[in-house]
Amino acid sequence: MTHQPPPTAPARPADVDTGFWLWLIALPLMVIGYLVDAYFTASKHSSFFVIGITVLFAVTVSAVVVTFLFLMRSGYRWTRTVLTGGGVASVIYTAASLFSTERETVQAVVFAVTGIVGSVLIMGGAYLLHRPDAHGFFSK
Repeated sequence: MTHQPPPTAPARPADVDTGFWLWLIALPLMVIGYLVDAYFTASKHSSFFVIGITVLFAVTVSAVVVTFLFLMRSGYRWTRTVLTGGGVASVIYTAASLFSTERETVQAVVFAVTGIVGSVLIMGGAYLLHRPDAHGFFSK
């Protein structure tokens, strides 16, 4: 009987780590833009109750995204798929929202800067997570 070492999980590629950090940096940017936009819009047209619900929604979605990011970093393929789909939807929402809503100057600048930078980071992270080196890492 020969002793064989236990199979080890493949080492996490640098693309996965870089994609993780890009997403983790993009998340607060996108949330800040969303909340600033919601605050200025709600203060004009509806109550502060709506702002509270919006903040609760943003915190909940952020917690789910962070959880998925850590699962993705551990090698779960399904989380990469869900994050990619959600990221593409966020980028499309942000791009459509940039040109379809009237905003005051400060609100427009905050939304544009956080939305554009966040969208670029999300798409960069998604690209890195689907490269061949990273693709082989997702085996769970």
